[in-house]
Amino acid sequence: MRIVLDTNILLVSVSDRSPYHLIFKSFIEERYEICVTTEILDEYAEILSKYSSQFLATNTLEVIENAANSVLITRYFAFELIKNDPDDNKFVDCAIASNADFIVTNDEHFNVLKEIPFPQVNVIPIDDFMEILKESI
Repeated sequence: MRIVLDTNILLVSVSDRSPYHLIFKSFIEERYEICVTTEILDEYAEILSKYSSQFLATNTLEVIENAANSVLITRYFAFELIKNDPDDNKFVDCAIASNADFIVTNDEHFNVLKEIPFPQVNVIPIDDFMEILKESI
C-alpha cells in the first residue's frame, strides 16, 4: 500500500501516547510505503519542530528519510487542484506522481478532489486509515 500522509496526520501519529500511533508504528514496521517530496519533508520538519520537541522532530524525520519504505518523489508538474489552500497541492501532486493509493488527511480542503474525475486522487480520513491498518494486522 502506497500513501501520502498530510502533515496533520503525521503530527498526531508520532507520539506513542497518541490513539493514532498505529499509523506511525505501522510505517516503521514497513506495512505501507509513504511517498514524500522535498517540499513535504520541509513542511514535516517545520510543523514537527513547532508542535513537538526538537528531539522528536529530528528523529521522526530521520526515520522517514532513511526508511526502506519511504519513497522520495520528484514532482515534475503542478496540477493546482486545490484552490482554497494552494499549499496543500504538494500532497496532491505527490500522490499523482507516485500513483499513491490515497492521501490520508482530515483537512476539508481536500474534499474538492472528490469532484475532479481526472486525475483521480483518493482521499481518506484518519479514522478510515486506522481501520485499514487494524484489519490488516
